[in-house]
Amino acid sequence: MTRKVNYIHKGLIDYKEGWDYQETLFKAAIDLKIDLRDGKTEELPQNHLIFCEHPHVYTLGKSGAETNLLISEEALKQYGAQFYKINRGGDITYHGPGQLVMYPIFDLDQFFTDIHKYMRFLEEAVILTLSEFGIKGGRVEGLTGVWIDGGTPNERKICAMGVKSSRWVTMHGIALNVNTDMSYFNHMVPCGIVDKAVTSMEKELNQEIDLKLVEKALKINMANIFDFDYID
Repeated sequence: MTRKVNYIHKGLIDYKEGWDYQETLFKAAIDLKIDLRDGKTEELPQNHLIFCEHPHVYTLGKSGAETNLLISEEALKQYGAQFYKINRGGDITYHGPGQLVMYPIFDLDQFFTDIHKYMRFLEEAVILTLSEFGIKGGRVEGLTGVWIDGGTPNERKICAMGVKSSRWVTMHGIALNVNTDMSYFNHMVPCGIVDKAVTSMEKELNQEIDLKLVEKALKINMANIFDFDYID
């Protein structure tokens, strides 16, 4: 059986609107799996891959500390940013224009039931994408996400990750800094890690990058690594 995935491009979308959209697809997949288990259907849940950008927003995962947001509610308004506590793993993350966000709503029963492997596959898709633009990304032992110069005093994070899964259905995903305004990271402790820097593709290459080309490359690499076809 060839796995199928719906490709969904949302463009710039309010964070809460995007979160609600994810939740709708996530809940539909879980409800279908329950019906499948109970013999009420033979239909498998659909898989979706959402690409988007968000206006300035800070999100805090379940394991995060609110003290990792370093500015007040009033200052958030001054910077035109929002703040949400959300139901993914991980600590605090920033999203904003120029950052490519990808949300896989995957039924891992159709792929493999291994969250560790799932995270490593997401990282690999980003690493391969970065390499197409002449950037050597990699991993740092014990930490999620994709890093530049990992294992050196100059290591810096270029892609953050945080996921939720229930009944092997996933939501949330990755945030790849492409042309991101890096000054917004000064108002948080990125992912709760105090001694690590952050970077972007634009910063590494010293030029603005076509976000559409990055999305296209990541879309292809996801299909190759997870071995699926897109639904026309």
